[in-house]
Amino acid sequence: MGFSEARFEETEGGEMKEKPYSNKMSLKYISMAKAEKLKSLILARIRVARLNLWVTRALSMLMLLGITMQLKSLGEKVSSSRTPTSNFSYPLPPERVYENNGYLMVSSNGGLNQMRSGICDMVTVARFLNVTLIVPELDNTSFWNDYSQFADIFDVEYFIASLRDEVRILKELPPQQKEKVAESLFSMPPISWSNMTYYYNVILPRIQTNEVVHFQKTDARLANNGLPVEVQKLRCRVNYEALRFAPPIQALAEKIVRILRDKGPFLVLHLRYEMDMIAFSGCNEGCNEQEIDELTKMRYAYPWWKEKVIDSVQKRLAGLCPLTPEETALTLRALGIDHNIQVYIAAGDIYGGERRLATLRAAYPNLVKKETLLPSSELDPFRNHSNQMAALDYYVAVQSETFVPTNGGNMAKVVEGHRRYLGFKKTILLDRKAVVDLVDLYKAGSISWDKFSSEMKEAHADRMGNPVERLVIPGKPKEEDYFYTNPEECLASFDEPQLSNDDHQQDADAEAEP
Repeated sequence: MGFSEARFEETEGGEMKEKPYSNKMSLKYISMAKAEKLKSLILARIRVARLNLWVTRALSMLMLLGITMQLKSLGEKVSSSRTPTSNFSYPLPPERVYENNGYLMVSSNGGLNQMRSGICDMVTVARFLNVTLIVPELDNTSFWNDYSQFADIFDVEYFIASLRDEVRILKELPPQQKEKVAESLFSMPPISWSNMTYYYNVILPRIQTNEVVHFQKTDARLANNGLPVEVQKLRCRVNYEALRFAPPIQALAEKIVRILRDKGPFLVLHLRYEMDMIAFSGCNEGCNEQEIDELTKMRYAYPWWKEKVIDSVQKRLAGLCPLTPEETALTLRALGIDHNIQVYIAAGDIYGGERRLATLRAAYPNLVKKETLLPSSELDPFRNHSNQMAALDYYVAVQSETFVPTNGGNMAKVVEGHRRYLGFKKTILLDRKAVVDLVDLYKAGSISWDKFSSEMKEAHADRMGNPVERLVIPGKPKEEDYFYTNPEECLASFDEPQLSNDDHQQDADAEAEP
């Protein structure tokens, strides 16, 4: 190693000693050492910088990947404004995970209870097609002219959260689908009384092709019968559990029930004798000439009310008219309803006012309405919203000891089914044809009061909301028992079912009810 040997020299005594560097050599080697050290330092810093850059890039890629994976979900959550689960005081079902086939928008049509049953059908369709349902839009263009939307009547947060193990429901379309719908929206009315095969074979391909499909109507879009049990049970779950009324409606309805119960048992009378119903049906029993003229003009004023010339007498004898307050009073008395019971009228303004209510009030002096039980200030927020007022009556009707509808309309049908679901609560289903026949005989003096009462009781012995099999008429779904009136698949079993003896002609007018 020449470099090492050059650093030593031999002395005169033969000893070896280190030879001092010259200044020039010393500086040279110091410079070389510093250069080597600086080079190593620079290389090390380059390696660290490259490592940091690689780590930064890797983290950025991971972050971008994570953002990309979550964008769709995040967009949907933001657009739907879904309430965090921590806001709920009740346990939520686990969220169902499935491959989304698209989005279903629906515009419900009709009155409150027609829309209610339609919403149940739409949730069920969305569930079994694996599509996302957008919270239904309620009808603001029908006769009632009520601009309430879903969240004004139903508890929308509960509706979404309580069904999340079955179907994904959003308040509105995610941004990407909104943009697409703004350009073009595939809209259609699904065929009435359809089974699930129609939705699998016809509707699902349209949703997959268009991504978003809008249903213009929701009433009676699923069949009464012939559907799988799991489909029927989901319809019930939506109707009787998920469609809870909005908190303001729920709280006030509960207050009405408390006021009534504090005074004892109560009967809810769905006295469908409002002006619109009488004009629509063409039934003018007990009306004077001026009223008949007024009702006729109203019927002609609405072009979508197709029936204009109506024989009121024949229609009444066929059992197709709403019972009058006078006929109702006689019927309740004949059936042995306690004179002192509270009778809550679930209806709008009775046509003819107190003049037409006089006979009923004389028979049942504890005649009340929400307007007489509550101060005006408490009803004012709901007063100009007919569907919200109907929701109050619906809740009270379901909770009553006895429910008596005087016409086979949608509210009567859906309340009857709800009361069956709650354990076959007493519901007196009046046979209107038998009622008018007996009333006419009694008023003519042809039969005594005792005969009148016994005949009335006999005619209604099996019409008290007791368990019966739902009537099936293949090929004629409109003439069958309505599913939401008797949701048999969802009810407790009974040992000896009886065949339904309902007069189905009486319910035909509910299909076109105003």
